[in-house]
Amino acid sequence: MPASVVLFKLAQVYNPLLIALTAGLGAVIGDYIIFRFLKDNVFDEIKPVFMKLGGSHFSQLISTPYFAWLAPVLGALIIASPFPDEIGVGLMGISKLKNWQFLTISFLLNGLGILFIITVANSL
Repeated sequence: MPASVVLFKLAQVYNPLLIALTAGLGAVIGDYIIFRFLKDNVFDEIKPVFMKLGGSHFSQLISTPYFAWLAPVLGALIIASPFPDEIGVGLMGISKLKNWQFLTISFLLNGLGILFIITVANSL
């Protein structure tokens, strides 16, 4: 919420499109750090513990074709919303997205979400 206030104040002085591009790029950098951390380290390390706790059902769910397209879509919706991006980035990290796909999707959705917030704030 504090970031929304800062964006609103900046939008009163600067071009909203420039703010959306700049803030979107900053959000992508933060999201990409989380994405790489999840993709490279976390899932490989927790997999043995997860399998001991009965993870075979979840493993079957992840390997279904429905999950292959549902996880990135849900992740994209969460990233585009004003909610925290970590869950969306995690869903996209579980999926088989390539780095360039994640960066493109994240930049577009973060930029559009920020532009939407700025536009609504300026119209009030």
